[in-house]
Amino acid sequence: MARRKPGEGQIALVTGASAGIGVDLAECFASDGYDLILTARNESALNEVAQRLAGAHGVKTHVIAQDLGAIGGGMALANNIRMRGLEVDVLVNNAGYGHAGALTSSDLPTQLGMIDLNVRALVELTYLFWDRMLANKRGGVLNVASTAAFQPGPLMANYYASKAYVLSFSEALWEEARGTGVRVSCLCPGPTESKFRERAGTGKTRLAKSAKVMPSALVARQGHQGWKHNTRVVVTGARNAMQAALVPFIPRGMLLGIVRNIQSPA
Repeated sequence: MARRKPGEGQIALVTGASAGIGVDLAECFASDGYDLILTARNESALNEVAQRLAGAHGVKTHVIAQDLGAIGGGMALANNIRMRGLEVDVLVNNAGYGHAGALTSSDLPTQLGMIDLNVRALVELTYLFWDRMLANKRGGVLNVASTAAFQPGPLMANYYASKAYVLSFSEALWEEARGTGVRVSCLCPGPTESKFRERAGTGKTRLAKSAKVMPSALVARQGHQGWKHNTRVVVTGARNAMQAALVPFIPRGMLLGIVRNIQSPA
């Protein structure tokens, strides 16, 4: 008899699943036998990912194109899932974006949209699926933040702040879920090979020129393994983990100067 995979009979919802870390996280859960609900704005890209993962791992895949940055996007997604007769056991909140530059270097909708997608949609989806996870005493939430979460970010202030929220929110939920069977992890990657860098414009900063960039597949595998072990916070890469651990010991004024320097154009 074939060995039963840990996710068989369960469904993982992955947001931002059309490219980068989201695709690789979806593959990690598919390899564990989870059926998938994949969502992002780009339906054609989602369909390609869904067909590949279904064929490679023998799981069922469902595609729902949804703009989670739109107000009510999370509720609309949840209603669509419900109408299809599906239930969510694991929520992977990966959707998000950033913008490199001073606060007013972009328009206001870009800055507010960052909060809507990185924070509001993440909380909305977690809220909608959380009680069922607790009732079933299984599944959980994997939130994707960033090493940006550990300090303020001059020249990328809103993005850093949004990821600090995600980290704080995730750690609190981890504690709330203690002993329930529900797992919560916050994945905090450093610079990663993905379309995020292109959209955010971070490829032109001093940080981008000096930092070692990790493949998105490796970041996803580490995040997935951390979630499976209910690791509260997963910082990918030894150098990133060391830097995050040092932050509390650096005087705040000095820290702000350091971050401003690395976020400045190269």
